[in-house]
Amino acid sequence: MSKAIKYYYDFLSQPSRALWIGMKLSKTPFEDCPVALRKQEQLSDEYKKINRFQKVPAIVDGNFQLGESVSIIRLEQTFLITEDRTIFLGYLPSSYLSDKGVFSEELYPKSVEGRARVDEFLEWQHFNVRMVCSLFFRSVWLLPAKGLAPPPKPEAVQKLIKDVEANLGLVERIWLEKDYLIGDKLTVADIFGASEINQMKLCQYNVSEKKFPKVAKWLERVRDATNPYHDEAHAFLYKTSKQAASAKL
Repeated sequence: MSKAIKYYYDFLSQPSRALWIGMKLSKTPFEDCPVALRKQEQLSDEYKKINRFQKVPAIVDGNFQLGESVSIIRLEQTFLITEDRTIFLGYLPSSYLSDKGVFSEELYPKSVEGRARVDEFLEWQHFNVRMVCSLFFRSVWLLPAKGLAPPPKPEAVQKLIKDVEANLGLVERIWLEKDYLIGDKLTVADIFGASEINQMKLCQYNVSEKKFPKVAKWLERVRDATNPYHDEAHAFLYKTSKQAASAKL
């Protein structure tokens, strides 16, 4: 590849963090192109030329772009954007990067069976873990922080937590028979799944080791396996959540 891929992202975005970590672990050559969501830079005319859906993350590789867009059903989809059409490609840019030979085969397998297992979780989580965690994050932290909605009432927060924990229970019982979601080795399924759950730290929610011992240990395992990139990508989350916790004391 003659030029490094340009990667447009914001660490406030769960998929942005996960893909950034995956590319770092894969030693994928790419140019950092941060997009500040809090400043609404994704809505600029300049960024619209890069990703007409005006979402992050997005990738520019030569003369075309790959972007993730949130559909009506909150499903992250990957598109190939050309001058005259948009083609649905799949669910994650890692598939494209893998086919280009610039993404770790351990993280996203080339074999049909291995990739299908990873995709199985990634597709499942969109209607489960991602859906409830994203709703919790938006309702409890994002919208109030932007002044777009008042903080939810305690009973509403408890309902959101109940839905989150129902899904954590599914991860605990169904997906964590071994050290990682797909078996004994780390894959992008783990990185994306953990990124969704870690997002709730901004809402002062931490996974209970008592209720979900497998999930809690798995999150630490993923963090250890992906550091130092994990902590770099989550630095804003950790810093902000600690500040909020201190403010309550």
